[in-house]
Amino acid sequence: MRFGTPLKTSAIKILLLGSGELGKEVAIEAMRLGCEVIACDRYEGAPAQQVAHRFYTFPMLDGAKIREVVEKEKPTFIVPEIEAIATPTLVELEKEGWTVIPTARAALLTMDREGIRKLAAEDLRLPTSPYHFAGSLEELEKGAADVGFPCFVKPTMSSSGHGQSKVDKKEDLAAAWKFAIEEGRGKTGRVIVEGRIDFDYEITLLTVRHAGGISFCAPVGHIQIDGDYRESWQPQPMSDAALAKAQQIAEKIVGDLCGQKGRGIFGVELFVKGDEVWFSELSPRPHDTGMVTMISQSMSEMELHVRAILGLPIPSIPCKPGASVAILAEGDLKNPAYEGIDEALQEEGTGVRIFGKPEVVKHRRMAVVLATADSVDSAREKAKRSAAKIRVVEG
Repeated sequence: MRFGTPLKTSAIKILLLGSGELGKEVAIEAMRLGCEVIACDRYEGAPAQQVAHRFYTFPMLDGAKIREVVEKEKPTFIVPEIEAIATPTLVELEKEGWTVIPTARAALLTMDREGIRKLAAEDLRLPTSPYHFAGSLEELEKGAADVGFPCFVKPTMSSSGHGQSKVDKKEDLAAAWKFAIEEGRGKTGRVIVEGRIDFDYEITLLTVRHAGGISFCAPVGHIQIDGDYRESWQPQPMSDAALAKAQQIAEKIVGDLCGQKGRGIFGVELFVKGDEVWFSELSPRPHDTGMVTMISQSMSEMELHVRAILGLPIPSIPCKPGASVAILAEGDLKNPAYEGIDEALQEEGTGVRIFGKPEVVKHRRMAVVLATADSVDSAREKAKRSAAKIRVVEG
């Protein structure tokens, strides 16, 4: 790989499809290596758009617009950063010779829970929770009866917990169906109902496919509420046997999705009980729970993603105890402002990242607090203390 200069004909061009907080950090890491970044999102003023060389605003499900921008910008790499994208267009573009990260097939399968779950459970025979897909309330009721209660109903296309609900009895399924169909990121008209697994904890195993093979970050423990990340920490303590199984599962599915040429970072979500491990979900991009790596690792998940994309070496991934806590805002804010940042940063080993999202509707993740300490427990407590000092208000 030959490195060039932004805004010159020698530039390596990265086209981001989706420009949220993770995309913003990817853009910054790419710029540090002299890349030219073009950021696209469905709304103007998205975080990565604020730091990109150029940006475009249009629905990411508009395949014709994606093609128009690709043909205009002629990017070296097309980098999807969200789930809800016109993936059939990415498949077409890849066939025409454009490079999609990690691969168009990975983007296609992982944008829809039906695709990735069938690959994991039916093709690769990985252990998963019991599940059924449903295209109607009647099918949902049959599926729920089979997997048992409590169960979890999710849209086949969503992120950050949108449209997900826990259902304790049959009478609540109609409301869960309506919520999933209305709140999903993409309107597939289908849901997945999953049976409950009695697990001790869940992890994200950040798995990097790069020029030298596959590397793993230390496991990231996390807490999700209604499917939305609230807190994460690294490293999550686990037995050697469980870690080995987790890495085997991650390597198998990442290897399948990447084929011979695919590269980038994957957030592989897993349930763990003792030495047993079950596959849950996968994102072919930096993961929200992995924001902790901005303070816990020598290379954040976003730097690892960029290195992998550019074919650069990843010799090792050192990790120290760290934690993150998401800052959520509630209500309707047209001009978000932040109070208490000075108080939040008083302790040594703390950091804050404000995403710069332009507004809040109902509730939204707006920032993250990072902390490091001598132990994971101490880092978690420090991060929570700092996060408690921050308030998001109308400016």
